[in-house]
Amino acid sequence: MNEQNDKVASVAERVESLDVRKLCKRCWWVFLVGGIALVLFGVLALINPAVALLVLSIYFAASVMVHGLVSTAGALQHRDHEGWWVILLMGLLGVGVGLYALLNPPVSMAAFVYLVAFMAIFLGVSLGMLGYRIRQQTDREWMLYLTAALSLLWGLFIVLQPAAGALSVVYTIATWALVIGVLKILFALKARKLTDTVVESVAELRQGAG
Repeated sequence: MNEQNDKVASVAERVESLDVRKLCKRCWWVFLVGGIALVLFGVLALINPAVALLVLSIYFAASVMVHGLVSTAGALQHRDHEGWWVILLMGLLGVGVGLYALLNPPVSMAAFVYLVAFMAIFLGVSLGMLGYRIRQQTDREWMLYLTAALSLLWGLFIVLQPAAGALSVVYTIATWALVIGVLKILFALKARKLTDTVVESVAELRQGAG
């Protein structure tokens, strides 16, 4: 009985794997286009970081405004719930801040840079606290301490040197975009050649079912 259950589970896993492979095969171009877009952004950001920072800050401001609009609409649709007006105020505030940042690019650029700095500082503090809590379970908490220190230093550097910090933010994002873009392109090219693998999986699935 156990052997039969294991056989059924194995067939189910192969079916799931086959479905995922088919999906990757059919959508390989999505990964390719996304990877190329990221690579192009990374290259352009390295060539012209000022323009890249402007694009990122506009996207940030637009996302704040969109989130405010969605929150406002959600609050108005649920006026029968207690506390709906709080969400409404937050939504209206988000719309106002986002719209103001869109109309004033320097403000949105500064806000984006300081947001990244805040996130880096928050991450550093969180990792430091995590390392302190697990110090009795592992002797490698120093890795967390090191990562926390680097994150804190980078965040403080951005706060104290906004101009240089803004460039470092752009270069960091550009490097990430290049690495992720190249990996997505490589995956897309590999996913495009999954035909033979799928055929082999079908054969294995039939053998397993038999």
